Amino acid sequence: MAASKQPTIAVLLPCYNEEAAIAATVAGFRAALPGATVFVYDNNSSDRTREIAAASGAIVRTEVQQGKGHVVRRMFADVDADLYVMADGDLTYDPAAAPAMVELLLRDQLDMVVGTRRHEEKDAYRSGHVFGNRLFTGLLAGLFGRSFSDIFSGYRVFSRRFVKSFPVLSSGFEIETEMSIHALELRMPVGEVETAYGARPEGSHSKLSTVGDGWRILNTIVTLYRIERPLLYFGSLGGLLLLAALVLAVPLVMTYVATGLVPRVPTAILVTGMTIVAVLSFFAGLILDTVTRGRREIRRLAYLALPGPSAGRPGQV
Repeated sequence: MAASKQPTIAVLLPCYNEEAAIAATVAGFRAALPGATVFVYDNNSSDRTREIAAASGAIVRTEVQQGKGHVVRRMFADVDADLYVMADGDLTYDPAAAPAMVELLLRDQLDMVVGTRRHEEKDAYRSGHVFGNRLFTGLLAGLFGRSFSDIFSGYRVFSRRFVKSFPVLSSGFEIETEMSIHALELRMPVGEVETAYGARPEGSHSKLSTVGDGWRILNTIVTLYRIERPLLYFGSLGGLLLLAALVLAVPLVMTYVATGLVPRVPTAILVTGMTIVAVLSFFAGLILDTVTRGRREIRRLAYLALPGPSAGRPGQV
């Protein structure tokens, strides 16, 4: 019996000024997945990242729009494969974990496997990032009903149908949050594998801004929640306005019942306006919810139009 066709695997490494780590990163993934093709997408590096990556055996391409989201959009559009392994080019993620992640995706017919980081080295993961990760992970679970253990992990394995149905909207490091929400919204089968997370090698520096990137991630979550859950979003705003209007209206009603007069006319006008806005907010959410359901159905059909991952084994592809 002829052997079943092995899936093709592409390793995608977005990079910006990673000359100190890119050679070891490429070598690690080539050793872990010997049949895979390694792509390094350089994002306007001012050092020797491109030259070192090419010398290490990677296919090097360039994305001129600055930001990880732009790089991911370009990678997902350009590269054609059955499975995709995405990691950073700074050697913080363990390439040896890739076969287990690929194996899980194929065995359980998943669309995304997230490498949940286990930071054993003190310098690997700043305390502020640990706190922010836990905060946003809990927020995402509260807003969307479920979440991942590590929504900010950049180490992921995707099926082809995830990659080709994912409309990348983010421009920066909030891209991982958008990926997580995309999978949760379409109720894709997903999994997690715990992986080691190490410190950057000497000469490699983090491009993350705890405050700046944290604000962008929070804004992304709120924006996507408004888009994907408009009835709850606008209904909640309407409910808060209506509650505030009722609190302001209680003294007015009591005065009117006692005297038959409405002495605070500006307050009465304010209460009326707040009530009208609350009702309009609720109906806006109701209308947008209908539109969102239709759009989600279209996205789901586009996702289902692509074949799922093969049930075979990665092996030596």
